[in-house]
Amino acid sequence: MKAIKQLLSGNGRQFGMIFALVVLIGLFQWLTGGKTLTPTNMINLFNGNSYILILAVGMVFVIIAGHIDLSVGSVAAVTGIIVAMAMRDWGIPWWAGILLGLLIGAAIGAWQGLWVAYVGIPAFIVTLAGMLIFRGANQYIGKSNTVPVPQEFQFIGAGYLPEIGPDTGYNNLTLLLGLVLAAVVIIGEMRRRAKTVKIGSVNPPAWVSATKTGLLVAAILYATYLFSTGRPGTSFPVSGIILAVLVVLYVFISTKTVVGRHVYAVGGNLHAAELSGVRSKKVNFLVMMNMSILASLAGMIFVARSTASGPFDGTGWELDAIAAVFIGGAAVSGGVGTVVGSIVGGLVMAVLNNGLQLLGIGADLTSIIKGLVLLIAVALDVYNKTQGRPSIIGLMMKNFGSKDKLTVPAPVNPKPEMPTGTKSTIGTDA
Repeated sequence: MKAIKQLLSGNGRQFGMIFALVVLIGLFQWLTGGKTLTPTNMINLFNGNSYILILAVGMVFVIIAGHIDLSVGSVAAVTGIIVAMAMRDWGIPWWAGILLGLLIGAAIGAWQGLWVAYVGIPAFIVTLAGMLIFRGANQYIGKSNTVPVPQEFQFIGAGYLPEIGPDTGYNNLTLLLGLVLAAVVIIGEMRRRAKTVKIGSVNPPAWVSATKTGLLVAAILYATYLFSTGRPGTSFPVSGIILAVLVVLYVFISTKTVVGRHVYAVGGNLHAAELSGVRSKKVNFLVMMNMSILASLAGMIFVARSTASGPFDGTGWELDAIAAVFIGGAAVSGGVGTVVGSIVGGLVMAVLNNGLQLLGIGADLTSIIKGLVLLIAVALDVYNKTQGRPSIIGLMMKNFGSKDKLTVPAPVNPKPEMPTGTKSTIGTDA
């Protein structure tokens, strides 16, 4: 028991959520007779849910700031139809279509951010209105028709890493990607231990770090094997590369930049953050704009994978993205949440949906089960907090990534002191 306790301590936030995901995968692997962990199924699962995971990356910032965005599905849909029609009717190249889509997302985000940040209307109302406006705009602009997109554009949603180098029986680029990721995990753990020693803290036993790192590396290598051995012409999806770049970028923003810390500060304690010099209106504006940009990107990836834009694109996406963020550990009240946790939460929902489909469960029961999973996860978390005990998610995430969470105390003086390590950044203009 002592060894297990040591193994689960330290980076419990990272390994707790991954452990829950692994258990779910193992359960469906058993129930489906081995159909879950096959190259074809895993490639399809990841490729078919990448746009939801991209939405979750943006949604976690919205929820950390204390808001909610109900318009992301409609924003994705209207962007998709405009970009598809622009490439078909105006003859613009695929790369210009992507730029156009991102500009549309920025414009919509600026519109909604203006109402939220500077007019003061709650984001729930603004984005509810946006959901209706942009859903109607999608159907009005496209005349409720399906508009195809060129093959070059389809690559961002339906493309895979190409085959290069000698014939090894695997996709060489996917193998290289997996080996690089495994090396990054090992080097990162070694640097973390060295940094802990340098600042005079005590590292957990070497076997604990080795076991955790070894399990994570083994999972990465096994996933690499699955993605590199799919049917001819498939490998790791291009949409997965886009998602990976976004995750790295937004993890850096949330943990290493002033803007990221200000988002946590606004969601944790708005008045204390404003007294400390944080421009909350600017933060809220940027958060809403960022969400719409990522929604537009997600919409274009979905259209590219579907090969056409349609009038019902984006329906229900906002609910999947919100569920992913909350299952990933975000707090309803704001101020708490991580990008990685939201991605893992999104994968939990994706695996659950995929496993139920493989079992032949209908869409009606699948929806019921997914709703119950979300409700029970949040209810148990809230119950434990009201009883004065650490939340279930908190227990799984104990002592991992302290920079992911910023708690701002209630104001005592006109300029209250902030937690150690954040005093200089909270008072800095973003």
